Amino acid sequence: MTAELVRGQNHPLSQVRLTIRISAGVPVLAGATLGDENGTVPGSQWVAHPGAAALPGVEVSRRAAAEHRLAVDLDALPQAVHRVDVFLALPTGSAGPPRFGAVAAPHTTVEGPDGAELACYTLTGLDAETAVIALELYCRQGAWKVRAMGQGYAAGLPALLADQGLRDAGGLAAAIQHTTASAPAPSSLRPSPDGPASQDTPGHGTAEPTRSYAPEHREHPEPAPSYDVQDLYDAQAPGAASAGAPVDYTHPRRAHTAPQPPSPVPPAVDDSPAQPVAGDAVGWSMEERLFNQVWGMFEDLARTTAAYRSAVEFADSRLEKELDQLLADPRDRLGAEGGAAREAAHARRTQLVDQARAAFDRDLAQLAAESDVVEPALPPAYARWDNPVWHGYRVPAEPPMALRLGDLHLPESAPLRIPMLVRLPLEQGLWFDSGPAASADGFPDSAELRHLAMEAAVALAARLLAVHPPGDLALQVMDPAGAGATALGVLTRTGALAAPPATGAAGVAEVLERLTRRVDLVQMALRGGTPDALPADVDTARQLLIINDFPHGFDERAVTRLRYLADEGPAVGVHLLLVADREDAAAYGPLLDPLWRSLVRLTPVPDDHLADPWVGHAWTYEPSLVPPGSHIVEHVLTEATKARTKHR
Repeated sequence: MTAELVRGQNHPLSQVRLTIRISAGVPVLAGATLGDENGTVPGSQWVAHPGAAALPGVEVSRRAAAEHRLAVDLDALPQAVHRVDVFLALPTGSAGPPRFGAVAAPHTTVEGPDGAELACYTLTGLDAETAVIALELYCRQGAWKVRAMGQGYAAGLPALLADQGLRDAGGLAAAIQHTTASAPAPSSLRPSPDGPASQDTPGHGTAEPTRSYAPEHREHPEPAPSYDVQDLYDAQAPGAASAGAPVDYTHPRRAHTAPQPPSPVPPAVDDSPAQPVAGDAVGWSMEERLFNQVWGMFEDLARTTAAYRSAVEFADSRLEKELDQLLADPRDRLGAEGGAAREAAHARRTQLVDQARAAFDRDLAQLAAESDVVEPALPPAYARWDNPVWHGYRVPAEPPMALRLGDLHLPESAPLRIPMLVRLPLEQGLWFDSGPAASADGFPDSAELRHLAMEAAVALAARLLAVHPPGDLALQVMDPAGAGATALGVLTRTGALAAPPATGAAGVAEVLERLTRRVDLVQMALRGGTPDALPADVDTARQLLIINDFPHGFDERAVTRLRYLADEGPAVGVHLLLVADREDAAAYGPLLDPLWRSLVRLTPVPDDHLADPWVGHAWTYEPSLVPPGSHIVEHVLTEATKARTKHR
């Protein structure tokens, strides 16, 4: 459960690897200072900022942005570090707000490595401040805690750094601000929630939702013992190699050497655009960096499309208003002057739309360039089946953090596809809808749609099996009428199935009985605190159950068990992959409504059924299918089966 902190409140940290998310609503720069037990920062090398983004145990963003992800590894911090202060500052010399009191209150969230929120804090009550310490991570008697600070500085970043004990605080603050102002345009749009909107294009930009929180109070932190800071600084400078550090923070766009003190001479400004880099996001591993980068691309595309649509709507409403005003005056309805006024109104509308489209096309070009770099670098779990990474497939030693279900795109940017990634293990079952869809007009034969749905389900099951270590996932299939034999052929030929597909009502009942028993036993073991105390005949591997042509072969008892597995199964390692036409189950009426709602609906053909609650888009989903004539799935499953046989 997330702890919602108020100013001065602290909360224990149960994890050592943390992600700190910051949402400010406007571009701000974010950084962190590493201090000793007294909170003193010995030198500029102990400050992580856009010009020196990576220090041992801490990594921050490289540019000003409305949203930030900071990575912190408490075990990788130098031994002398007892406090990590996360600060925010408004960029100077820009057209942004002059003080934090003029914008929505920044919101911070501390998350664990699994994405679970540990604590959050909203910095309310700011007024004339231009820099603020948002959070403090501190170690007390060997235990780390987070404290909500909200300590603002009207004198800005120099005063904040001086308060940390830095001697040349003004010079370092100037260097940080100069680095931020000189940073080239990013390869994606993440620095600004509104996209690169022009001030001459009304409506090009959407506001982030804001939160309302109760008033806060401030508590003074307890004093800490003092000791010789210089001795600690000499022994554990961040530039030195830290023994036992578990994380390698090297990155394609970051220097591998320790950060150097800021030079009194500002560096030359590089006006060339930044080249996209795969993994240009915060994360503990390249896999997590790519995951965060892909979702950042999704957010960017959603945001810039919303901005473009908003601009077009504004232009249309403005045109309608101007035409209404012309029609309201009888003298302007007819004649050359009225016609000229109408033409001028249409011209203004065209100009506004063209400006918005130019900004939108520029954003799309950035995202397309980033996609061209990211797609080839994706690991197997994230990659399309035509990605060369599958030809060098090796059985993994650990399961991935996420899985690609398909691609997403919007009508305005159809050529640009964003991978649809979901976290593993799956928290919901999956359902390939084999019924007719609005976009399936080219498939009048329902049998063809059913076959395509089964092929898509098999491709997804093969991907899941291939990206898990041997013995981690077992595949079960129920095909009551045998209609999916053709699509299931690749699974049976390669020996990927744990048992032959179950057929008929008896086969359906037997599989459901076995999996229901497994769920019951695992739940009892977990409740009793003995998760390993399971009978020898219970398969401890996660189970993926493919069900074709539901509800064929199901009676009321089987339907009840299926609903039980859909609700209780994911938490104990039993996952459903349903291939069904909802109309076939119409006889059950509202009884199955909870089942359909509990499943993630996918389609075998492109269909715009996925709603985006963030900005209201309807995204078109396309399944990740195997290229025609390709034998890559058979090759991958053969390797996975060999590894599973050796594992036994």
